[in-house]
Formats: sequence, C-alpha cells, structure tokens
Amino acid sequence: MSSLFAISPIDGRYQQSVRALSAYFSEYALMQYRVRIEVEYFIALCKIPMPALKEVNPDVFAPLRAVYEQFSEQDAARIKAIESKVNHDVKAVEYLLKEKMETLGLGEVKEMVHFGLTSQDINNTATPLLLKEALQNVLLPAYQNVAALLHQQATAWINIPMLSRTHGQPASPTLLGKEILVFTERLQNQLHLLSQIPFSAKFGGAVGNFNAHHAAFPHINWLQFADNFVHNLGLARCQYTTQIEHYDNLGAVFDNLKRLNTILIDLCRDMWTYISMDYFKQKIVAGEVGSSTMPHKVNPIDFENAEGNLGLANALFEHLSAKLPISRLQRDLTDSTVLRNIGVPIAHTLLALNNLTKGLNKLLLNQPQLQADLQAHWEVITEAIQTVLRREGFANPYEALKNLSRTHEQITPDAIYTFINDLAVSDAVKAELKQLSPFTYTGVILPPQ
Repeated sequence: MSSLFAISPIDGRYQQSVRALSAYFSEYALMQYRVRIEVEYFIALCKIPMPALKEVNPDVFAPLRAVYEQFSEQDAARIKAIESKVNHDVKAVEYLLKEKMETLGLGEVKEMVHFGLTSQDINNTATPLLLKEALQNVLLPAYQNVAALLHQQATAWINIPMLSRTHGQPASPTLLGKEILVFTERLQNQLHLLSQIPFSAKFGGAVGNFNAHHAAFPHINWLQFADNFVHNLGLARCQYTTQIEHYDNLGAVFDNLKRLNTILIDLCRDMWTYISMDYFKQKIVAGEVGSSTMPHKVNPIDFENAEGNLGLANALFEHLSAKLPISRLQRDLTDSTVLRNIGVPIAHTLLALNNLTKGLNKLLLNQPQLQADLQAHWEVITEAIQTVLRREGFANPYEALKNLSRTHEQITPDAIYTFINDLAVSDAVKAELKQLSPFTYTGVILPPQ
C-alpha cells in the first residue's frame, strides 16, 4: 500500500524516518519474535532432556533457529493465512513451526512445540525482548546522540556570557554552555535510571503455576528451567504472576521514557525562545521555503516538530504505564491491543529525536546579540553590589539597590558608577565593585567533563 493511504503519519509521511523500528514493532516483527521464543523453548526442552525429545539430534538446532533467523515475508503470510482459519495469532505461529518441523524431519516430536504453554508465555517474553532490543539498537543511540551533540555545543560555548531570565525578566548573567549542560546532565541521569530497569517476562503456564508442566513431569524443576530459559533470552522472570506478566517494569520503562521526553520538550521550548530572541540564527538550506507568503522567514520547524511528537509520544506512554499493570483477576484481554501499539510512541520519539538533532545542527551562535542584551541590562549586577555591601556591613544594601534599579529608565554603567562613588565604603571596595559587569558576573561552574 502506498504511504499516501496510511492512516497513521508514522506509516505514511514519516515512515522513512522511523523505518528502523519496523524490525521490532511491525506485525511481521512480532511474528518473528514469537517464532524465536517457540523455537528456543523447544530447544531448551530438548536439552533437559524431555523423555519424548531425548533422541533429537542437536545438529537440528541450527536449522531450527534458521526458521526465525531467516524468517521471510512468505512465512508471515502463511501465519496470517492460518490465523484466518483458527482465529488465534499465537496458535497460528505454533502451526507454522510444526509445518517447518515436518520439513526438518521432526514430525514425530512436533507436538512438543508450545508444550504446557499459554499464549502469554510467548507474548510476555516476545514483547519485552523486542522492546529491549529496539531500545538498545535504535532509540537509546538516538537519545545519546542528542546528549553528545548538546555536550559538544556546551563545551564550545562554555565561556559565552548570556543574560538569564527568570519569570521572563532579566536576571543574573549566566554562561550559554552551562545552560546547555543543564540538559545534558538531566538526560544522562534519566538514561542511567532507565538502564537500571529490568525487562521482565512472564513464563509459567496458564495461570503462572506450571500446572500442566508439573502434572506431566513432576520430577522436573520447572521453576529453575524457566528462570534459566528467560535469563538466556536476556530477560528477568517474574516469579509470581497470573496468566499475564504484571507489566510494572514495563510501565517503569514508559514512565522513564516520558521523563526523557519531557526534558527534551523543555529543551525545544528554550531553543525556540533563544532563536526568537535572535541569540541563534539558523543555517539556511538551499531551496527550502520558510513561509508560503513571507520570503524572509527561516522558521524553527525542527524544534516545533520535535516538541509536537514528544508530546504525542508522552500521551501514549502515559496511557501505557497507567493501563498495562491493571488486569481483572487472572486475565482479561485489555492489554492485548494496547501492547500492539507500544511501537507508536517509540516511533514518535525517534522522529522527534531526529528532528531535534537537525535543529541543533542548524544553530548558528549570534554572539553580538547576546552581548547587546547584556549591555542593555546593567541593572543585573545590583545583586552582586548589594551582596558585597552586606559583606562590608553596609546598612540596608538591598533597599539602596532596589531604589536604584527599579525605575522605568535604562540603568547605564555611568549610573552604576555614580552610585558606587557615592557609597560610604572604602576606595578598595569601590574599586572592587567597579570591576563588576554583566559580562563578567557569571559565577563559577564545574567545567564540562
């Protein structure tokens, strides 16, 4: 189908920007991951060995793994054809694998596929596994790329003085690089927290107790078997579950991604504002149009696009983390269709990260504008003057500076110097105060690491 007819812009207008995620969140990918779990489970049963499988030659393991490693569009179509008859997506995967086993000479043991399992033993291992690998291979590198780019810019601009604004009003000067380091620190902190969250799986039969497994083979330690099986997939097994995984850790992942995105929304809005204040120009791309009517326009569209997509992603992450941990009694189906959509906020996040990277790479520092803004606001050093006067025991220094600075006229360097000259303090203190300026009153920070 042409992308022009896609309902979602993720699969239409923006498909090229997020196509790497198709390997993890498309229906094709979910089928492939399900086949992978079924194959690895069968191989694990062979290694116990199960009585019915003790004659299976280990040489067949590689061809079995090739079923998911070389999973094809034709295989996916076959699963859909089977599903159209049986009306069950996981059962259709089981039947496909049994067909493959016939061709591998394993027809006599094909009934051991999906032995003792329920659908959620497959879904609740396939889903956290595909999410983990999507984050590791696609999304986290995109976050880290933004963080690294910000750190690079912060390092380059660490000594550039800039007027800060609190409540939108001129405030004590700061350093442009330091203001960007605020975001790199926030991002790195949240990425570290994200790395601490385990990707949990449910694997325990119909209601989580290995009822069927234990009934058939009570001498096998199924708890240890399942722990080892899930661990070998790179996941952590929940010990006490209903028919489904309780999704608490999955919710924690989505909440963490939401916090990362919230930080980036904050960044987008700050950068948009700095561009509107002319602190940054933007690189002009030949042939681009900024406005359909105003030829001069170069709009901050990359930051705006990123902000919009981050907000949409967060709305979906909010629902995922709030809904998934809730299920009636031992199972209801409300998680099923929701889980199928976890790739959507991931895709909007990736799209946002790509646009944010483009926007950051277009920034051109307009240092004369930063300097002009500082020069126009000498009143911001009154904080420093009154603090030094406090040190000297001067009476009512805050009130004295308040009377000077809270006027409707621009406070000039001459006005500041006249005020200092009239102070009843030593010449040494006056000389010290005259060294202050909006360009040097920038405090002290830890250099970029």
